[in-house]
Amino acid sequence: MTLRNDVVNFAIETESNPYLMGNYAPVHAEIVVDDLPVIGEIPRDLNGLYVRNGPNPQHQPEGRYHWFDGDGMLHAVRFHDGKASYRNRWIRTDGFEREAHAGKPLWTGVIEPLTSNPRDMLLKDTANTDVIYHNQKLVALWYLAGDPYEIDPYTLETLGKTDFGGRGAAGGWRGKVSAHAKVDEQSGELMFFDYGPRAPFMHYGVVAPDGQLKHFVPIDLPGPRLPHDMAITKRYSILLDLPLINDPEALRAGHHKIVFQRDLPSRFGLIPRYGASTSIRWFEAKPCYLYHTINAWEDGDEVVLDTCRVKQPVPQDGVNGRLERMLAYLRLDAQLYRYRFNLKTGATHEGPLDDENTEFPTLNTQVLGQPSRYAYNVHINAEKTLLFEGIFKYDTHKQRHDAIWFGEHRFGSEAPFAPRPHATSEDDGYLVSFVYDGREDRSEVVIYDAKDVTTAPLARVLLPQRVPIGFHACWVPEEKLPAQAA
Repeated sequence: MTLRNDVVNFAIETESNPYLMGNYAPVHAEIVVDDLPVIGEIPRDLNGLYVRNGPNPQHQPEGRYHWFDGDGMLHAVRFHDGKASYRNRWIRTDGFEREAHAGKPLWTGVIEPLTSNPRDMLLKDTANTDVIYHNQKLVALWYLAGDPYEIDPYTLETLGKTDFGGRGAAGGWRGKVSAHAKVDEQSGELMFFDYGPRAPFMHYGVVAPDGQLKHFVPIDLPGPRLPHDMAITKRYSILLDLPLINDPEALRAGHHKIVFQRDLPSRFGLIPRYGASTSIRWFEAKPCYLYHTINAWEDGDEVVLDTCRVKQPVPQDGVNGRLERMLAYLRLDAQLYRYRFNLKTGATHEGPLDDENTEFPTLNTQVLGQPSRYAYNVHINAEKTLLFEGIFKYDTHKQRHDAIWFGEHRFGSEAPFAPRPHATSEDDGYLVSFVYDGREDRSEVVIYDAKDVTTAPLARVLLPQRVPIGFHACWVPEEKLPAQAA
């Protein structure tokens, strides 16, 4: 088998775009390789699927390329009985298929004028942002709220868009799902929101364990917003109304422009899981932006939310040049942060739990929506592009962290938690992450003992091709994979 590790250098006007160079450059070979070489030993009780989503353009982009523009590609490593296999597949979205048929790009990206793009899809929905597991299928999602694409967890073949049982149209749903839907592993339900440029600007829904849409209601916002994530507790869902907005005048002129309005508060809407629109309660906090929540739970009269809070979501004054402004927008300066919303008094209490720059958090998803202690955030490098140089294991009870550092010229991915069978504690399991070694131009998967992250990796699985830097990932235990496809 011949493998292609294409490193493509395109330009943003006259300047080189680093998000198309090095390990941001796309790979074009879709491969399957079994029995991968291992340094160390894969734990015999680590059985399941690690899969990560990310941007990977199939054609040379036209115009100014933004990292978020690339077509979605899934990279997966399956672990079974001490062995590992790798495969990768593009997500065959409608936009991908139309460009594949045309043999060229049909869309420019998010920082280009939208006027020349196809009128039926002004921005290409790439499903490149997150991947979750629900109803025995992977579901790929897009950051601007797009079509949810179902994926076969074994082959990574795209099965098509889902309408969650066909009930969406009757309830006013336009068929879109936010980047980060939440699966309650205790009930099997999936909670999501949809948002857009027209009133009421947001909708909220619940999908049953069998994949059927069971609840869907409008959420009135003051105007168009750019919410990225949500959170759930046992009884509530938490929706975000943050002062990062779509500029309405720019939208009318055919541009996608975001503005951070510091004179507006951040608002957190608590709605009962199957609540009516009128049952939502809004809590105000200091202006900020949140890309990713960690977990939320109920604590007496309060609801607790742990998250990564961004103080400066848009570039400060003095950042000149289109490339420099794009790079500045993609930088993150986020800290571990806690909110407490008092359901009796309506008060909000908030404050930081740490001052390190960490984001892309994960946790033991078995405790999602319940009181939790540990979070696993990637530490962000100081370079101009977004690079993850290590993992911080946060103990929020003790307000301390232990650090994993990937090593010089080595950068990782969001690291999902894989629980050990018959685990005896919340952190009894493993962390898995794709890691790229820039010195050797090689990718691998590293496995750490989550109970003691300060020790060396238990195993390094060497991969047959480079895995470009990407976005979000999930872990699927083997016992949850569909038996009929085994």
